[in-house]
Amino acid sequence: MALTLRSYEPHDFAALHKLDQACFPPGISYSKSTLRHFLTMASADCVVAMEDSHAAGFIVSEENPPLAHILTLDVAETQRRHGVGTALLGELETNLAARGVRTILLETAIENDAAVAFWKRHGYRIEAVLKRYYLGRLDAYEMRKLLPAPALRTSTHPGENS
Repeated sequence: MALTLRSYEPHDFAALHKLDQACFPPGISYSKSTLRHFLTMASADCVVAMEDSHAAGFIVSEENPPLAHILTLDVAETQRRHGVGTALLGELETNLAARGVRTILLETAIENDAAVAFWKRHGYRIEAVLKRYYLGRLDAYEMRKLLPAPALRTSTHPGENS
């Protein structure tokens, strides 16, 4: 089955909300109104991973270059450990870097060992502990990654603009 990455489209909303509800417990998963708000912000970017006609996962960020904030990364349970999260994150980081983002931050529950390991594997560092971040009782790590500056294009042709 082929995985396709694409930008969020409004008709994806119900499937993404259902996926978010399946990925996170009540109180941590987003309400319909909160998720809709995040997806429709002018500063939002959402990449969706489709397998056939089903959403395998999605990632949402908000940005104010040079800073971006990953709001959520959701991968269907049956798709985990198959590279879906890595593909989504890679696409998002490429998009953000192209728009001038140099630092990405996110929060993840300290007790979510799989998520902490995933983010560390992809170059995110723990910067702080946020006490009682989730539900007023679960601590989270604030994690951060610095993106490399884009490579400068140089011209070897006289008179060509770079």
